[in-house]
Amino acid sequence: MPEAAPERPEVTLEREGPIAYLTFDRPERLNALSMRMLDELADHLAALEDSDARVVVIRGAGKAFSAGYDVSSDSEEIGDAHARSSVADRDRQAAYIDRFTRIWRSTKPVIAQIHGYCMAGATQLALFCDLTVVAEDTQIAASPAIPLGGGFISPLWSFQVGPQRAKELSFVAGRRLDGRTAYEWGFANAAVPAADLEQHVRELALSIAKTPASILRMKKLAINRVQEMNGFLTVASMGADTDALIHTTPDVAELQELVKEIGLKKAIAHFRD
Repeated sequence: MPEAAPERPEVTLEREGPIAYLTFDRPERLNALSMRMLDELADHLAALEDSDARVVVIRGAGKAFSAGYDVSSDSEEIGDAHARSSVADRDRQAAYIDRFTRIWRSTKPVIAQIHGYCMAGATQLALFCDLTVVAEDTQIAASPAIPLGGGFISPLWSFQVGPQRAKELSFVAGRRLDGRTAYEWGFANAAVPAADLEQHVRELALSIAKTPASILRMKKLAINRVQEMNGFLTVASMGADTDALIHTTPDVAELQELVKEIGLKKAIAHFRD
């Protein structure tokens, strides 16, 4: 019996001098975040710790950085939702945060290179990166287009854009910003024309890489500690509890069932009508 072909990686690693590029590689799903993808991301980050890479860039293949958590009808997030207890659901959300904190804890500066779409959970991931550069025409949304959860992603936005803007992004399902506005609000370090994004990030990474690795490590640690003292990681972990609680409501259960029955795109259209 022939051996099964190995699964294609969902995150690829490429090196260019002192820069390590980690690329989400599920373009057929707009790089929607699966637990497997986040595990591969964490594994690459761990392997890079002992490498001579100075800077890590996280980016997406195809048309998008990432469409956020995979909430398609055949995903684990939706398909297994009714089978999970509230505690198991909370642990699942906490597992996302654990993967994101691998970015936070990495001794290397990590840049999010964002183009196309950056939705919901993908923005959450970007908030754990050290620097964020977006294409001006990027479409960014802190919450998904259909309200399947709450209080998980948007609270972290308040650290970047303030509580009132975070509430606006949270209360209006699928509320979008373009890259220019996201920069003006404080989500990104820079917004550049899409054609210039790759080169801009490369030049930024190379300028960072001129600083010795030990100094970069301590600078990142020092600034991260300020965020931690202000409650950044506590807020992130609390979000898992809030999301698990709201998932027990009949409203969310109804929307999850709708996604399973008619698919995500039709469910979004139904919700908007």
